[in-house]
Amino acid sequence: MYVTTADGASIFYKEWGAGRPVVLSHGWPLNADSWEAQALFLAEHGFRVIAHDRRGHGRSTQTWHGNEMDTYADDLATLLDTLDVREATLVGFSTGGGEVARYIGRHGTGRVAQAVLVSAVPPFMLQTPDNPGGVPVQVFDAIRAGSLADRSQTYKDLAAGPFFGGAVSQGVQDAFWLQSMAAGHRNAFECIAAFSATDFRPDLAAIDVPTLVIHGDADQVVPFEVGGMASSALIKDARLVVYAGAPHGITDTHKQQLGSDLLAFLKEYDA
Repeated sequence: MYVTTADGASIFYKEWGAGRPVVLSHGWPLNADSWEAQALFLAEHGFRVIAHDRRGHGRSTQTWHGNEMDTYADDLATLLDTLDVREATLVGFSTGGGEVARYIGRHGTGRVAQAVLVSAVPPFMLQTPDNPGGVPVQVFDAIRAGSLADRSQTYKDLAAGPFFGGAVSQGVQDAFWLQSMAAGHRNAFECIAAFSATDFRPDLAAIDVPTLVIHGDADQVVPFEVGGMASSALIKDARLVVYAGAPHGITDTHKQQLGSDLLAFLKEYDA
């Protein structure tokens, strides 16, 4: 199933279950399949779960241009508008958290009931003079260099190391690699700047719906202090849930806990 964007890109999505909608935005350089545990669990518990492949990733068009957050957010708007999604809970993991924040910053919350940021890149990952606690640009330059030199091995190294913190099977690591290699080379490369150098602080200030922020305090990809802790302080009345000792990829390492926390948050709105 696909929707077509203003510039003609085809955005793949899957839709499971029925009920109030939950829209899942995935991380870099993955696709909607990375949400399979949460999508299955929430659909089985009475929700309409929609998960899409960001442009340039998975089964969506590998466009040459548009590999930045404004376009990602506009693509998400196209998906919600085309499917006439209303009262949705938007859930963004890692880069997907930036997509959710930028969507709200650009398009508002007319279709949104709740937001959830999971191991998410907002408010601003990159170390700059006005963001001295951020991650040095050399870290992202190293990812870019690895992507150009041997992106296949770079993805394997990420899966075996910082992404999951050594807490998953070889099968889960292989799934990470498979999804990553399905992303377009230019798309995945340019997305590194999109997730690291985009300032989401104004977008977080625009969030006016109940928001849950979930982050592991041992995250080696988006450090807790840079991501979840900082975001929860900038979003009005946000609720912060910290997973003690958890790495970045909690959609796999803590999938049962994450599913339960998401379901409880969803039920709060429906009560």
